[in-house]
Amino acid sequence: MTLPEAPSPIRVVLVDDAPDIRRLLRISLRTYGGFEVVGEAGNGAEAVALARALRPDVVVLDLGLPDIAGQEVLIQIRASVPETKVVIFSGLENVDRAWLVEHAAGFVLKHTDLEYLIKLLESVGRQESRRQAQFTLEPQLRCVAAARRFLFRTLSDWEVTELYGDSVIVVSELVTNAITHAPSPGELRLSLLPDVLRVAVTDAGTGAPEPRHASSTREGGRGLYLVNALTSAWGMEPLPDGGKVVWAEVTRDAVVPEP
Repeated sequence: MTLPEAPSPIRVVLVDDAPDIRRLLRISLRTYGGFEVVGEAGNGAEAVALARALRPDVVVLDLGLPDIAGQEVLIQIRASVPETKVVIFSGLENVDRAWLVEHAAGFVLKHTDLEYLIKLLESVGRQESRRQAQFTLEPQLRCVAAARRFLFRTLSDWEVTELYGDSVIVVSELVTNAITHAPSPGELRLSLLPDVLRVAVTDAGTGAPEPRHASSTREGGRGLYLVNALTSAWGMEPLPDGGKVVWAEVTRDAVVPEP
């Protein structure tokens, strides 16, 4: 009889400026089993660099870092590695919980029983994996049509073509905006989560796009008004090495799971 293959370990990066805390977490995860600590960082810059290089399943992030505010580290990790989930493990109680709920996969205070943190990491790390797809953008407007074709092929492969109607508008606007205002090579990234399709477009520009109401007499920005109307959330975040990523999330409400 062939035994079922054991699941791959959950790959974790630990971020805390206290070496003793990192050591405690590393030993606890190794003892519990099912985890692999692939990297450790003592400050925000190291954390972002490790996340980008290692692309772990989960980052355990302390908010009180010496160089970069923990929330800014979270934003940068989310922009650079959208498939990585971030769980906050912090001694700071006076924080914006609503903001953290929106941007992080979990929040645990340091005085909480470690078993709770470990089980949360196991749950987060074992969630349905995000499907990822990337497409290189050339600084030419004809690339917008190519991006739309890439979107359709990808959604067809993922068997969620019902998302195409809204997401094609989002992709068209974000790619057009990047090519028009930052004429340099970029990238279109698609991430399929259980509840949303995340569209992210990177470019070398720094200016923030602004949506304008369709009744405006100005030509620019109307597409972003549509993006704002069609998505559950969207925003812009700077990249550590320069440039920016503009992202938007299209909900999967129309997706009906098979019985």
